[in-house]
Amino acid sequence: MSIAIGLCLMNIIWSCNESKLNVAPTGPTENDYFSTQDEFQRAVYGVYAKLSDLYWYNAGGFVTPIWYLPGDDITVGANSTYETFGSIQPSDGQLNYFYTACYQLIARANVVLQKIREVEPGIYTDANLKNYNYGEALFLRALMYYYLWNVFGTAPLDTVRVTTTDQIYPPSTKGTELLDQAIKDLTEAATLLPKQWDNANRGRVTANGAYGLLGKCLVFRATVNKSTADYQAAIQAFNQIDTSITHLVPNFADNFSPNTENNAESLFEFQASQPSGFDNVWLPNDFDNAVGSMSTYWGFYSNSFAQFGQPPFIATDKLLYSFDPQDPRLPLTIDTTKGDVFLHRAFLKYVTPDKLTQSGVGSANNPRILRYADVLLLKAEAILQSGGSTKDAIDLINEVRTRARNMSNTGQPANYNDLVTDKNQIMQWIMKERLIELAGEGQRWWDLRRWALAGIITLDNAFFSSAIPDAMSFQSPKHLNFPIPSSEVDVNPNIVQNPGY
Repeated sequence: MSIAIGLCLMNIIWSCNESKLNVAPTGPTENDYFSTQDEFQRAVYGVYAKLSDLYWYNAGGFVTPIWYLPGDDITVGANSTYETFGSIQPSDGQLNYFYTACYQLIARANVVLQKIREVEPGIYTDANLKNYNYGEALFLRALMYYYLWNVFGTAPLDTVRVTTTDQIYPPSTKGTELLDQAIKDLTEAATLLPKQWDNANRGRVTANGAYGLLGKCLVFRATVNKSTADYQAAIQAFNQIDTSITHLVPNFADNFSPNTENNAESLFEFQASQPSGFDNVWLPNDFDNAVGSMSTYWGFYSNSFAQFGQPPFIATDKLLYSFDPQDPRLPLTIDTTKGDVFLHRAFLKYVTPDKLTQSGVGSANNPRILRYADVLLLKAEAILQSGGSTKDAIDLINEVRTRARNMSNTGQPANYNDLVTDKNQIMQWIMKERLIELAGEGQRWWDLRRWALAGIITLDNAFFSSAIPDAMSFQSPKHLNFPIPSSEVDVNPNIVQNPGY
């Protein structure tokens, strides 16, 4: 014990040595960093870069199951926390990683926003670029608020850079406060961002992307608050999208191929890529490492999932039988040609074809976070729920179905009858079309969640079409909000844990 105390005292003495305190920093500091336009660009890139933590393999701890598995389009062949619900706990490592990554991105965005507000004249040589950068940071911050609301519901709101101790314990939010801030950020971002970037900057967020996500957030808020005004505002936001730039592409499959990324249908993607060195998906991921992973990971059968002894994400029976057998989207979404129980339900989106990195695990195929088909179906829902023309709503559903039908000569999927006026029937069509069109893209659970919160649907264990129905233990409303990580609740006295955890 005396040796340990002595060593501690020696450390204190050495740590207080004045010569140690006067050592020059080995790299740039904040005080001298934001001094050129290029340095601001690098800071903005750093905000984008944090998205990688939400989509990469993470040594088997990838977080996409948080929003993939609870839906009724994806299942697995073994007990999985986020499919069966019952074992979701505040101590869950994936939840903690997701929560931390979201707030790290928000913190980076807050720094960029503050620095741009305070920038001295002349630093930016391109005034438009200054606006674009501010809009990019707002959009990315809003995207995280949208994610956090859909996963936790009551996570804290953090809109300023933390500079004092009284800012480090933000309280839990209530209701749609996270969506409220996302909508505020996106409303401003849409006025600042460019309609398009040049080819060298393709993939950076645009005004169309901001209007698309703005409308989506408004529909989500309208759903749970039953707000006609929000539905109407969503329609207005969607109408601001420049359709000479953004529109459906003729080939449905082009939305999932590494050869057609950032196409006309895409409103925002995570720019997955192949690092210059080995794509090490087994080490902590951030861009302060010599080699950081910039890839994504799907968890589908042909994405090397089974080689690590884990079951693949496969399609549910509900999804499979929701397709018309002659719908051209079916063989582009699910592999139904093989007899094996897993292969028979294998997802083909994103992984056929794929662009694997050197690790054989990561993929350089971009996840399409928001695309125009999603927008069209959300707009149809907004028109319907706000009391608009039922024909207009049906026509938007049919626009998505027509694109699919034009890919073959089967005549399927046929258009819905636009003379139907039964609101409940049309809403069922919208929900089914969102299941089919967006299957395996990580959209379904958040749709189900908002519809359940609004009382439009009732979720129970049978609803999810799980491959392991006996293991299901869904409870409503408990599981509509996942638990705030215990690591946060334990240190922040202003956070209230979600009910039931």
